[in-house]
Amino acid sequence: MSNWIINHGLSAFILVVWMGINIFLFVYYYLFYDQGPQFEYTRELLGSALPWARAPAAVLNFNCMLILLPVCRNLLSLLRGSFICCGRTMRKQLDKNLTFHKLVAYMIALMTAVHTVAHLLNVEWYTNSFQGRYGPLPENLSMLDDSRELNTTYLNPIRSNSTTPTLFVFTTIAGLTGVVITLALILMITSSMEVIRRSYFEVFWYTHHLFIIFFAGLVFHGAGRIVRSQQVTDPPHNNSFCEDQPENWGKIPECPIPQFAGGFPQTWMWVIGPMIIYLCERLLRFIRYMQPVSYRKIVIRPSKVLELQLVKPGFKMEVGQYVFLNCPAISQLEWHPFTMTSAPEEDFFSVHIRSVGDWTEKLIKMVENLPEGGQGPKMAVDGPFGTASEDVFDYEVSMLVGAGIGVTPFASILKSIWYKFKDSDPKLRTNRIYFYWLCRETYAFEWFADLLQVLEKETEERGMRDFLTYKLYLTGWDQSHVNHAMVHFDKDTDIITGLKQKTHYGRPNWDKEFEQVRQENPS
Repeated sequence: MSNWIINHGLSAFILVVWMGINIFLFVYYYLFYDQGPQFEYTRELLGSALPWARAPAAVLNFNCMLILLPVCRNLLSLLRGSFICCGRTMRKQLDKNLTFHKLVAYMIALMTAVHTVAHLLNVEWYTNSFQGRYGPLPENLSMLDDSRELNTTYLNPIRSNSTTPTLFVFTTIAGLTGVVITLALILMITSSMEVIRRSYFEVFWYTHHLFIIFFAGLVFHGAGRIVRSQQVTDPPHNNSFCEDQPENWGKIPECPIPQFAGGFPQTWMWVIGPMIIYLCERLLRFIRYMQPVSYRKIVIRPSKVLELQLVKPGFKMEVGQYVFLNCPAISQLEWHPFTMTSAPEEDFFSVHIRSVGDWTEKLIKMVENLPEGGQGPKMAVDGPFGTASEDVFDYEVSMLVGAGIGVTPFASILKSIWYKFKDSDPKLRTNRIYFYWLCRETYAFEWFADLLQVLEKETEERGMRDFLTYKLYLTGWDQSHVNHAMVHFDKDTDIITGLKQKTHYGRPNWDKEFEQVRQENPS
């Protein structure tokens, strides 16, 4: 339990606080609309559907305020980097930004469903009240006119027998914007499913930008002021005395004609701050898009991995960070994230790109068809952005585990360590690193093996052989491959990587690995 608290306690606390605020808002506004005296006559028309519509609206305002903040990459980098405002444990929460973004989106989807169903019932009950189906009081309330001469204001937005619920939904500001933002939300959430995101990333990317329509509709959604509350009159209208005698309204002093007004729209006040922050975020991305980027080197590996070494004026990075790349020749709008494989000590930054989708396939084909000595396509770079890997040098002992192309952040870390060895950096706190790399095919090792060979040689020359312990695992092979490995088992170097450390077959036994690390580092 103590380990769980150390690792996940803060995350759980943040989730509990978030959920607590959601529950508080829902209960508070439910009781406000269910028991508030100013909505007594409104409840005569709508019943319990009124609080069931308004309580989710309050929760929606809160979550729509939050939804943009976790995807403001520059804001998160500022919090974790430039402003040392939080400790290591707090910074780790910033790495879960997309998880929180999804949780907020699920809450928005749930509250939208409740809000929509309740308001559809409200429109139906408004219509029935206007038609006199619920008795004399709802009918009289529905017949109140909006007249300055008679000093009256209406309560029921349905003003005619010809106004059907469907017509009302598609001809009012609240109804029309509600339909638009609900459709946008459905498209955004369905296209965010992992199967679509992985197989049809462009579909996910383009539909997700319906958030612009979603927020525009959200700002204007409350402008119609459909839900109306009773206003204080002079003399005051005594509801308990007057509700049984609507025929005397305006005729006796105790029962002046009740006055109603729609509530002031509040959603824009919740979302205006995050919208401004996000606009600044997009403006900064556009400025970076316009900054020139040049190629230092382009290498195409036999394993369909493209290495780009790029140079950009004023670009500074830390280990394990990532950038977003845009290639206008493929798409001017699409940005894709790639972890940098270069070290901060180098005068360029590099990325390794594996062919896994339409965008990467087009980029690799474009580079393959370049003439000899030709420059690559125009590239725009946004970043760098921080990850948990930045903290690797804060620990005396670090374990690095990568699979396939997911090894890229560790290329940056290991290169940086090599430079720190070279310069005898006194600030290097790390005194031991365990590196595990799992690959399905043998050719996946080839672009990374050179770096490991250099590190292997460097640590041996400095008498620090124990500093770097690395184990490579091949998870896919056939019998002929195993036989070949057995024949050459007595060689000094591995037949796959050329390294002194032999490649393991299968997957690591993690219980055994953790136990070994614990024994070698008892403190």
